[in-house]
Amino acid sequence: MPVKLTLDNTKGYGMTLAFHAQERPDKMAVQSKYGDRTFAELNARVNQLVGVLRASGLQADDGVAILLVNRPEFIEAYYACLRAGFRITPINWHLSGDNASYVVENSKAKAFIGDVKCDQSAIEALRYNRDQLKVALAVGGTIEGFESYDDMLDRESQENIENPEIGAQMLYTSGTTGRPKGVYRNRLSVDEVINIPITQFEIDAAYDPETDCCLCPGPAYHAAPLAFNVVLPIGKGVGVVLMDKWDAEEALQLIERHKITHTHMVATMFHRLLALAAETRNSYDLSSLRYVLHGAAPCPVHVKQKMMEWLGLVVYEYYAATEGGGGYVIGPEEWLANPGSVGKAPEGAENKICADDGEEVSVGEIGTIYFKAPALRFEYYNDKEKTAGSYSGDFFTLGDMGYIDDKGYLYLTGRSAETIISGGVNIYPQETDDVLLKHPAIADVCTVGVPSEEWGEEVKSIVQLKAGVEESASMAEELISFVREHLAVFKSPRSIDFVLELPRLPSGKIQRRLVRAPYWEGRDKQI
Repeated sequence: MPVKLTLDNTKGYGMTLAFHAQERPDKMAVQSKYGDRTFAELNARVNQLVGVLRASGLQADDGVAILLVNRPEFIEAYYACLRAGFRITPINWHLSGDNASYVVENSKAKAFIGDVKCDQSAIEALRYNRDQLKVALAVGGTIEGFESYDDMLDRESQENIENPEIGAQMLYTSGTTGRPKGVYRNRLSVDEVINIPITQFEIDAAYDPETDCCLCPGPAYHAAPLAFNVVLPIGKGVGVVLMDKWDAEEALQLIERHKITHTHMVATMFHRLLALAAETRNSYDLSSLRYVLHGAAPCPVHVKQKMMEWLGLVVYEYYAATEGGGGYVIGPEEWLANPGSVGKAPEGAENKICADDGEEVSVGEIGTIYFKAPALRFEYYNDKEKTAGSYSGDFFTLGDMGYIDDKGYLYLTGRSAETIISGGVNIYPQETDDVLLKHPAIADVCTVGVPSEEWGEEVKSIVQLKAGVEESASMAEELISFVREHLAVFKSPRSIDFVLELPRLPSGKIQRRLVRAPYWEGRDKQI
């Protein structure tokens, strides 16, 4: 690389971090419970890790799997792969050891970096993949069978590496049905990287490396926090603050302490923030916030309205896919004029909504949402059948359903696999959930279809009550009546069950399949 780095001569080689380390070496790049890094320190560690991986025999296009919580080493591993041509796969550390082992094997990883906080899963993954791996490194302490990450890095040079080349990421789907699947694309050429157009996210975020700071409240292994709370800000020279785990009041403390300007959250986080006492919420100075992005799961209209009443016109929303395609984005003013929408498709995206027969539906009619496939198509790694099944010509779908209004705005209604069909009528459980979340007694809710001799399926809502609220038949009746005040009777739950906690993915998505499964056990209903 040239001695004097510029954005132009670093971008195509995955060395943008090195440019920011040159320009602002002492600026804090990463702050976390597990340590901090300036841009210079982060860049030096990235170079050292590349040295370790190359010395272990890894070459361009080889895979690196990491099982790490939100800590500086996660970001070091990501950027090491990005500048050395490696393919990085962050593993969901909530997975069982069996699933973590599967991802290491399926991704064909040659290197594995494990966190002492996930030691049992890491040990199992190493045991089943020992012959495949060239090196296994332990972060944060000692893990049986692993070499020390810090000791290995200390042997290598901190100087910018020679012969950098752009790497890639291969993230795995959440795996709510079957094994997780790797979303894979070939690496880009230098020219392709340089010519990637600026995104609407970058335009709206308007990062300023001199003043801005980003909060990462979600797990960095997930596509959205990784993109919006790590890759985009650091790529602009903006530091990030990593939360170890989500806590509503701690998030407010960090925003005030670090004068956070940017963050990405999910609707569940909004709900938890709004559940804090008003005196608690109002005791923190959040005036530094300029850009609060949310997506990944539908956000009830009333929740988003309350967030904007509290924070101001800083809340942006998107609807997109890990797999790519032209995502939808909507700003705060535009959303207030079209409440509930996730925005319009970007120019040239050609996304569409289709009925079950594949034909496009009319304006206002609900159907399955299809994205126009990007020029560089994704594939599910080592799964040609699933890849083929996801495409319909030049389009692909995630199975989400919605409709487009006469102004071109998209509204989500749920997933096709979650649709309740009662007496031949389609009912979208998200609509029922959104109403119930307005009730002051409810902390969380998941509506599903359960067996009915008369109707085939009937609507049931599984409810998590707020602390101090008691379960009772009268409470169930109150909740059913509450929904009927806002929705048609056929969309309202016929029964309520109470649980202590509902299963949600770290992305915020409710695992409706898991909630529904016990009610269909031993029956033919596909779940």
